[in-house]
Amino acid sequence: MKKYEDYTKTNEAFIFELDNVLYPEKDYQLQVYYLFAQFIEYGEQIDAQEILHFMEETYFNEGKTDIFEKTATRFGLAEKYKINFDLLQQNAKLPLKLLLFAPVLDFLKEIRDAGKFIFLLVEGDPAQQLNKIKQIEWNGLEQSLIVYFSAETISGSFEDTLDMIILKHELKREEVLACQASLKKHGTAASGQIKFLPIDKII
Repeated sequence: MKKYEDYTKTNEAFIFELDNVLYPEKDYQLQVYYLFAQFIEYGEQIDAQEILHFMEETYFNEGKTDIFEKTATRFGLAEKYKINFDLLQQNAKLPLKLLLFAPVLDFLKEIRDAGKFIFLLVEGDPAQQLNKIKQIEWNGLEQSLIVYFSAETISGSFEDTLDMIILKHELKREEVLACQASLKKHGTAASGQIKFLPIDKII
């Protein structure tokens, strides 16, 4: 019996979020910080390792919000470097490919082999998120993915994008499984009969 057969037998479509669901977001952010630190070292002769160490500690202790501002304050960086930081966030060419969580990779392969729909419902800045998608090692699964960005809907909400996918592909709500980072992130009231699976049940 296949490991995820209970899911693939009872659902026709699987909708995945991106960050911390398919892959660990830190793997993207830390590589961006590495590239930014190298850029600053070249332009300002400030030790890249010191900058990177500060950014990593800040990320793990406080999250990614305002990390440029905190780094700029710590090292006396000019505001002009915010443009470079934002550009790296959107289109950095990473030194290393982003790897899917191993159990999620197995799950995706079973869904594909069962002939079911696999959707990515991607929130956040479309340019940055597309850059991440392009640099994930998909192991051949990219041909089976259908990608939607929440920015495609007027409200930009997860729920409205979910509804758009269901309507466009004529899916039955009770046969849709949405895989998320956390069930607390989105309420199920607006999502009707759709089932939600926190990804920690898989990984």
